[in-house]
Amino acid sequence: MLQELLIERAKLVAECRALHDKALSEKRDMNADETATYEKSWTRVEEIGKLAERDERIKAAQRAGNTPAPGQPRMADLGEKGGKPYNGERRMAGPKQKVPVPCDDFDTDGYNAAFRSYLSCGRAETPTEELAILQGGSKRALAMGIDTQGGYLAPREFSASLIQALDDALFIRNLCTKLTVTSGQSLGCPSLDNDPADATWTSELGTGSEDSTMSFGGRELTPHPLARRIKVSKTLLRQAVMDVDGIVRERMLHKLAVPMENGYLNGSGAQQPLGVFTASDMGVSTSRDVSTDNTSTGVTADGIKEAKYTLKSQYWPGAGWIFHREGVKRIAKLKDGNGQYMWQPSIVAGDPATLEGFPVYASEYAPNTWTSGLYVGILGNFKYYWIADSLGMSIQALFELYAETNQVGYITRAESDGMPVLEEAFVRVKLGS
Repeated sequence: MLQELLIERAKLVAECRALHDKALSEKRDMNADETATYEKSWTRVEEIGKLAERDERIKAAQRAGNTPAPGQPRMADLGEKGGKPYNGERRMAGPKQKVPVPCDDFDTDGYNAAFRSYLSCGRAETPTEELAILQGGSKRALAMGIDTQGGYLAPREFSASLIQALDDALFIRNLCTKLTVTSGQSLGCPSLDNDPADATWTSELGTGSEDSTMSFGGRELTPHPLARRIKVSKTLLRQAVMDVDGIVRERMLHKLAVPMENGYLNGSGAQQPLGVFTASDMGVSTSRDVSTDNTSTGVTADGIKEAKYTLKSQYWPGAGWIFHREGVKRIAKLKDGNGQYMWQPSIVAGDPATLEGFPVYASEYAPNTWTSGLYVGILGNFKYYWIADSLGMSIQALFELYAETNQVGYITRAESDGMPVLEEAFVRVKLGS
């Protein structure tokens, strides 16, 4: 490809020189047509020259020690044993399986402009952007932005702002520890499965008995795909004051928030988050269930106190309750032994109500079946629930499917995972038998 461009440049240079020499030999300036042809050809010569310079810098960096230029692939990405030219994709095992390779060019103005163009008209680039793309070096990134589903990888700025909006919209994400996976497929999460034994009194030179109880486990957080289809009015896209990517981001927020909250609470852990209400040895096991003093159809004041004091006091700072709205209504009626209501409403706008000194959060996705032996709430310190988000977010635009209703469809694919990493930081409220 580069050799063909260099041949093209040589021909263009020869044409420019011929025009110049002709006018010079005739002792005159070039006329308007000659000047237009000369300027057009020379602009293309400069574009090819920049491409050649960038290619040479890459090769020089590789010769100097396999140090890639900014936004360029590593030597290992250039093909098997570096012997095949890089084409913007990395081949995986099996026939015709390819995945995009992350690229620093995703953060360039050229890529962001092309992304907005794709959202607006379904094309990765418009004719007015072609020259800027060639000059800015984002052509390779644009090609890599097309994923195997025909979609487009969102710029990191777009993805990060959407995740921030999710944090603002979902109370549970604000309580949890959030991690971002920008490379690789999973994040290892070490867990303390068994505490060490207590220290023993000993002499000045003694070291105490050897501990054999502490053990660590290993868990993996793998951001799983979460897909939703959204539809936006073409009139809104055309007349709105905000950019098209802002409109798409707002609709995505609405569609992604619900399944994420549901997953963090009730997910099975199979290709989705592991929820806190899912009994699992990999998360919160049944050993953390508390049903003492509760009836088969309701929670009692003593049952609430039992749950509170089952949670070790070191986890109290930052801990909170989660119940369904119906559960909050029932608990709001409970009184302690002194006849005082245990649930206390907030007196500050935006602050949650409290129960036994801990904030109470209501979720529509908390369990709400008040039957013997089922979960109805949880008390926990959610900083020990880890959420892993991936910025590898893609969007596929559907311009023809909803033409009759004057709408544009967008299929969005985000990736997230979550799980409890320390079960003793949680206590589930369970009904009696």
